[in-house]
Formats: sequence, C-alpha cells, structure tokens
Amino acid sequence: MVVCTLVVLVSSAPAFAAEADEDDDAKPASTVPNLYLDMRTNFTSLPAGTFGIGLGSSFPVLSLLASNNALPSGFSRQGVSIDLPVTIDLNDRISVYGGITTLTTRSDLTSWSSMAADSWNVGVQADVIQQNGGVLPAVTVQASLTRSVSLSLFSTTQFTGIAEANYALDKDETRGLLFGLRAVTVHVDSPLAHVDPAYAGYVGAYYQWDNNWKLTGRAGLQTFGGGTLAGIAQFQSFTEPVLRFDLDLMDDNDNRLFGVTAEIDWMPKPTFQLTLRTPLYAVRH
Repeated sequence: MVVCTLVVLVSSAPAFAAEADEDDDAKPASTVPNLYLDMRTNFTSLPAGTFGIGLGSSFPVLSLLASNNALPSGFSRQGVSIDLPVTIDLNDRISVYGGITTLTTRSDLTSWSSMAADSWNVGVQADVIQQNGGVLPAVTVQASLTRSVSLSLFSTTQFTGIAEANYALDKDETRGLLFGLRAVTVHVDSPLAHVDPAYAGYVGAYYQWDNNWKLTGRAGLQTFGGGTLAGIAQFQSFTEPVLRFDLDLMDDNDNRLFGVTAEIDWMPKPTFQLTLRTPLYAVRH
C-alpha cells in the first residue's frame, strides 16, 4: 500500500499591529496563503471497447480498466470518483496540491463496488507569464503525478502536463480566448500491459458576468497511440474531437466557490464525464 501524506506548514504575520495615528495606513493584509480542500465529484461513463484520457484533470479511466480487467472489452463501464486534494495558493501565481482519489465502479456484468481509496496525486500550477494589459497572453502551466494506491498487477503511474495561454479581451479579464496543449503519459507496472501517450490541443473562450458566474468552453483534437491490457483488451489508436464546458461561481478575488464541468471525448465512441467542484476553504482571501 502506498501512503501519501501531505504536511502543510503555514506561517502568518502578527495578528494585531500597534495602534496607529489617523493618518497612518491600514494594517497590512494577511500573508497566510489560501488553504482549501478542492473537492471534486466525478461521474465517468466508458462505452464498450474505449480507452480514454480526456481534457479533464480527473479522468479515472485507468482505474476503471484495472478494476474490470477480467472483463472483455465489449462491455461498458461507469465510475464515480471523489478527488480530495489539499490545495495551497502560495500567492496569486503559484498553487500546490496533493491528496487522494476514492472510486467506485460498475460494468454491464458487475454491480457497484464499494467506495475505496484508488490513487494519490501531487501537483503544481503556476502562472509563468501574466498579461496585465499587455500584448502577450498570460501563460499557465500545470504538472501532476498520479499513482495507484494498491500494488496490483496493473498498478499505474500517470504524469499529466498542461500549458494554457489566456488572452484577455478587456482590462478586468472577464472575457477572453484560450489556447492549450495537454500531454498524458502512463506507465503500467505489468509487462503484460502497455499504454502509449495521449496528446490534446484545443482552443476556447470564456465570459464572466457581473454576478461572478463564469462560463468557459474548450474544443479541440486528441490523439492517442493505443494500448493493450493483458491480451484481453486491445485499444486502437485514434485522433478524435474533445469538447468541454465549465460553469463556475467566483468571488470578487477570483476564488472558485462552486463549479460544474461537462466533457465529451470521442475515443472513437463518445465518453462522458460530469464533475462537481465544491471547494471547502480553511483560509480564503
């Protein structure tokens, strides 16, 4: 059993400043970073014979396959997973996170399994370039590592890298255009299984209303090199469309309060994922 422990050390400025004259500036803002559990609940549906790795950050396809590895590829599978990453916004440009994912699955031949810890993950997201009214777009990069909890024959290690450019069309950055690339590589412990990398490129746009609801759409193409699983399942390579929509409620400081994501990936049959994001804040600025 692999155990992932995330230890958070947070230091803060003094709680109270000395009394100041009327003309003095207000006391400085707290230096404590945002700290929250970025809880995500995902429902994934895989048609028969599909092997997909989509734009979504939580696509438990490998776990779905491993949990049903004795099944022929002619049966569809469904899964409900809950991601529980503890997230720290170190500042307005860098966030780090780490946590576990629990999962329950079913197939055409099996009923829902018991919800259990499935994998752990760690990652970092950084704004490497900020637009700030300039000509060049903002650029955000994200890297994450996911590892199966159980040491089974088909335990996997997955690395995901994303680079996204955001060109705001107004000073308040309430509407803009997106351009992104995503790469996923998977290593399976067993020599009986092999998964080729998957790559995706996409374009998108977003709009945020005055009430802080924000709608984002992305569309693009994904290419996958194919894979095998113990000689039972054979997954062909493909290049197919991907489509994703995000609806988020933000606060005045661009912290997410609630979000829902709907994604469709053709692999080559359509694969669906619905995600609810309900972050639980310990510290929010």
